[in-house]
Amino acid sequence: MRVKGNPASRRQSLLIIATLVFVALGIVYALWWWLYASHFEDTDNAYVQGNLVQVTAQIPGTVVAIGADETELVQRGAELITLDGGDTGLALRKAQAGLAQALRQTRGLFAQNDALRADIEARDADVERAQADLSKAQSDLKRRQALAKSGGVSGEEILHAQTAVKAAQSGLSQARAALAVSKAQLETNLARTAGTSVEHHPDVELAADQLREALLASSRTRIRAPVDGMIAARSVQVGQHVAPGSALMTIVPLDQLWVEANFKEVQLRRMKPGQKVTLTADLYGDDVVYHGYVQGLAAGTGAVFSLLPAQNASGNWIKVVQRLPVRIVLDPEEVAKHPLRVGLSMQAEVDLRDPAEEDTQKAQAIADASSLRTSVFDEPVEGADAMISKIIQDNSGS
Repeated sequence: MRVKGNPASRRQSLLIIATLVFVALGIVYALWWWLYASHFEDTDNAYVQGNLVQVTAQIPGTVVAIGADETELVQRGAELITLDGGDTGLALRKAQAGLAQALRQTRGLFAQNDALRADIEARDADVERAQADLSKAQSDLKRRQALAKSGGVSGEEILHAQTAVKAAQSGLSQARAALAVSKAQLETNLARTAGTSVEHHPDVELAADQLREALLASSRTRIRAPVDGMIAARSVQVGQHVAPGSALMTIVPLDQLWVEANFKEVQLRRMKPGQKVTLTADLYGDDVVYHGYVQGLAAGTGAVFSLLPAQNASGNWIKVVQRLPVRIVLDPEEVAKHPLRVGLSMQAEVDLRDPAEEDTQKAQAIADASSLRTSVFDEPVEGADAMISKIIQDNSGS
């Protein structure tokens, strides 16, 4: 006959085995966390961010055409909106005529200097002749006065001689006054033209600047895309009168996106720029993995920069774990293969181990490449210089 084991001892054995299993699992988990998991921090409070480039009007005007609509991709320099250019075209033509007139007046001012020098020489000769006439008239008067004592000259002749002296004195005064006027005019002209040329005369440069201003205003009737990107949030309509600074539409450069991950305070102790980040988007799921780098940690939490910051000094204060935005740059090649949109949800996991120098340099290179620049607004100035040069050439008088 077989004797059955004690049930109590069997239960004890099972409990011991279960305990050992849980202890082993705890040890395995502790080793896994210590060797691997403790070097990572993750969050699902992460979203795609990008530059929202507003397209605004720089001058007032009425919209006569719209060249791009939402979801359309545009290239930098593409004409997006056209304003009525009647007033600006008229101002431009006036400025062109003003520059031509200033050039001709200034050229005449320079040419007048030579004429004034010749006139001064003639005035000097007139003064010399008037001085000689006065000396002759005075000599004739003295001679007749001497003859009058002996009765050789009548009183009428002496009266005529005195009149001739007064006429000669008046002529000399007039000649000297005319000479002084010519010299003063020459000095004024020389002061206005000293140290300059026709092209660089202040009057000509002022007219040239007025032409640049008119051309700039005329060019601003054609509102162009400052960057490459996709059109979004179009609010302008044909026939609408817009004012300077009015937001008409937005351009989002989809090749220059980043992720803003909001980590809790306790997750930030070992986080620093240059660390590697792996990310997934809810749009593609776990099948697509993005790789990026921590670019930097924000200067303050979201609560600090909110419209109504929390008043923690109030009596009804409740401690809330704060989150700090962490900016993560993405690999541009991966974004090109799997496009993202601003505002999409992401999951981010940061490798907290010290970044290698090459990772830090790569993160900085991606950040530098994403900086926005535009030369669209430089073109009107170059066009103005060419127009001014042509007007100067056409009015050079050669």
